[in-house]
Amino acid sequence: MDNPAHWDLYRSFLAVLEDGSLSAAARSLGLSQPTVGRHVSALEAALGLALFTRSQGGLLPTDMALTLRPHAEAMRSHAAALRRAAESQGSGVQGTVRIAASEVIGMLVLPAMVARLQQQHPGLRIELVLGSHLHNLLRREADIAVRMTRPAQDQLVARRVGTISVGLFAHRDYLAQHPAPATLQALGTHRLIGFDQDTPFLRSARRALPQWDRDAFATRVDSDVAQWMLIRAGAGIGFCQHALAAQVPDLQPVLADQLQVALDTWITLHEDLRTSQRCRVVFDALVETLAAHADAGSAAAAMD
Repeated sequence: MDNPAHWDLYRSFLAVLEDGSLSAAARSLGLSQPTVGRHVSALEAALGLALFTRSQGGLLPTDMALTLRPHAEAMRSHAAALRRAAESQGSGVQGTVRIAASEVIGMLVLPAMVARLQQQHPGLRIELVLGSHLHNLLRREADIAVRMTRPAQDQLVARRVGTISVGLFAHRDYLAQHPAPATLQALGTHRLIGFDQDTPFLRSARRALPQWDRDAFATRVDSDVAQWMLIRAGAGIGFCQHALAAQVPDLQPVLADQLQVALDTWITLHEDLRTSQRCRVVFDALVETLAAHADAGSAAAAMD
């Protein structure tokens, strides 16, 4: 350990972990297979540890490799954050800002904001990392995050933008064939659209609606946007944000007087980035965009 391992060695180590073989890791990194192999061997020598064992299926990580993985991932995130900070040097708003958000927010709410920002600031680049995974801002996995819970870490700056209203919806064609349920209990007789894997939203919904369970779903998919498209296609009843449903006249609320969910919404960034011009511009735009989205949803929910 007298000779610290270079970041390139850890980058190759992560690629082999993720891709399962030297050849696949080499393709993903744009390196030769012997180079990746030398990197892994050099890292093992520097650490005095065996990181992989060979099998017919490829390289299997040792227990120590799995222990090191989150630390190497943190190094990768910090290296990317360093690149983003370096790109921002110069006059005006420029460089890259990485935003973490859900699929629905990132694909259906933010695109117009991104287009407007880049028209105003041609040197600004945006990275959208979408999904239900909570990206760790302290480890710089993203610069700014849109979250549905208030962050607990003191090192994060957070602004509450309101509540996003969510309810059950179905297409009018589906309801023409399957009359809307009159009670929550009657939902069990309908084709329901939900998640395959357990999620924080599913657990929250189940507290208010015990029958909203994986086994009850006629269609299961771990994508908010896919669920939205299935509801629009008339595949059944599912949860949808009121602001989005209001944009599709053929979508009808289901049991609106008995069930609505309010998602507290926050925009969050690391306090070290609060003086970054590029991050401040994007942060303010997110606050404005999501506040307007929340207000539109509240207005639509009040009309249901």
